[in-house]
Amino acid sequence: MGNALRFLYGQCCKPTAAGDTELPGHHGVSAATVGLSALAQDLFHFGINSQVPEGLSKHVVSSKKAQANWYRKLIEAWREAKPPPKTPEEATRLITETLKRHKKADVQGLLTFYGLPLPHTLVELTAGPPTSLPAGVKYEFETLPVDAKAVADGDTVTVYVSTTNSRESSCVPSDVQMAAVHRSQARAEKNYAKADAFHKKIVDSGYRVLNFQNNEEILARKYRIRLRGIDAPESSMPYGKEAKEELTKIVQGKCLRVFVYGEDRYGRCVGDLYCNGKFVQELMLKKGFAWHYVAYDQRSELAKWEKEARANRVGLWASSNPEKPWEWRKDKRGGR
Repeated sequence: MGNALRFLYGQCCKPTAAGDTELPGHHGVSAATVGLSALAQDLFHFGINSQVPEGLSKHVVSSKKAQANWYRKLIEAWREAKPPPKTPEEATRLITETLKRHKKADVQGLLTFYGLPLPHTLVELTAGPPTSLPAGVKYEFETLPVDAKAVADGDTVTVYVSTTNSRESSCVPSDVQMAAVHRSQARAEKNYAKADAFHKKIVDSGYRVLNFQNNEEILARKYRIRLRGIDAPESSMPYGKEAKEELTKIVQGKCLRVFVYGEDRYGRCVGDLYCNGKFVQELMLKKGFAWHYVAYDQRSELAKWEKEARANRVGLWASSNPEKPWEWRKDKRGGR
């Protein structure tokens, strides 16, 4: 079995903290490993015992003999892939290309079994990050890794920027700097109540001390970002939950590059977001989880990406006449 499969198998089979237990997922391993890691684990096991995973037959129409043939082909394809799949989308492409002569119901069933995206939901991205500062941009910054809880909905996310950033370092209020020093001293003395009081002062000023896995503490400034040019369903609207989940999946744990064009009436920065070189608004539009917000942004590419999602009937466009969020807001609370 290839090194890539061994690595992913090791990742998905890492023991949890002492005493932790996880319920098995529908594919036969823990619920946390549905997807790429689960596929790698099952391919690894098949290479050893030639057994397809239990439960797969509930999702496909072909026999176990046919299923075994799929796994042999997938192992060979994985070995030959350069580089091997690293994302669920890449795993879907490998499966669909390898099994393209097999029954469509079987391919879709196999993807569903592993919780991998179906072929019609995959998108080809065309917009990379700009090589120079675009017209209208007031400033740009790079964020610290984004927490999943920071995603409010499908078009709003809270981010933090380290105060060691050259732009930020010159404008940190002196009382925030002193509060950070006093908080650190209080924690060293194990006076956590005092430390929490200092941290509250920091948070109330629009900053936060973030703790990372290596015990590094970083004083960071908080920004609320409204994704420029798109409008996602509100949380209580149809597809509102799915839009939030999609944006969370894109940005969680990632550092974002943000180009800020201004502020809206709620004090949020209106900006373009790039994650690992991918234009976040393009992803949200092409996956059908947002409208082009034409009233505030006339970029033709945004209109084109929405049109593609409509034609493919993905995301909210699976509905024949989805309600527009700006109309919903007007009816519910008088606009945004």
